Amino acid sequence: MSRDLIRLMHALFLPGAEAYEGPAPWRPHADVYRTSNGWLVKFELAGVKAEDIELDVLGYTLTIRGHRRDAVLDAATRSGEPPPVHHLLEIGYSRFERQLELPCDLKTANITTELRDGLLLVRIVPTKEARR
Repeated sequence: MSRDLIRLMHALFLPGAEAYEGPAPWRPHADVYRTSNGWLVKFELAGVKAEDIELDVLGYTLTIRGHRRDAVLDAATRSGEPPPVHHLLEIGYSRFERQLELPCDLKTANITTELRDGLLLVRIVPTKEARR
């Protein structure tokens, strides 16, 4: 009977465990605005450093990905201090990814970025051939 129970446990739980690749990336919130000369996309990225953000364009799709790290914990670890003991953790520190499709070809558009006050601002000015 115990072997049957072990086989049942393996059948129920191990297939899912084998496919597990770690936590899924979080998807930052975004706002998309139509401006007089193009588009403004804002991503909510509080606590993310510019060097931890990657922006890709493919056709009409804008993708951002990166990693939000716990700077306080990292600083304590580097200084040799004992790590702080958490009491409450609500902020997610992990990798992130978000894709948005826009109505213009981003490959030929002029794209600028700015990280300000926890927001990544992506300004997109399509060229004439980039507009749908």
